[in-house]
Amino acid sequence: MPIDVSAQDFNDKVLNSDRPVLVDFWAPWCGPCKMVAPILDELAEELGDRLTIAKVNVDHNQELAAQYGLRGVPTLMLFNGGELVSQQVGVLNKAQLRDWVEQHASEGQSG
Repeated sequence: MPIDVSAQDFNDKVLNSDRPVLVDFWAPWCGPCKMVAPILDELAEELGDRLTIAKVNVDHNQELAAQYGLRGVPTLMLFNGGELVSQQVGVLNKAQLRDWVEQHASEGQSG
């Protein structure tokens, strides 16, 4: 299952993670966000041994949204080794999302 992340624990759970983290910036009033949620739940089950999926409610964490320059939700950001390696705005289907994650998950690792 995806984990909930706030501004207070973003560094610990995302930037300091020892594996890639896919962050879903979402809002409760966002229809497309509700379409992405079950896809992320499925990917969390399938890729959970290699990837952490985190959710950030932008209504409660506006400073994080501003810090990363969000212009819309859902915005998906992939972090690895503390670095933002890729981002997508809008809805992707499961195959597209999986391909995007697998394409970029190894980026940003030092060594």
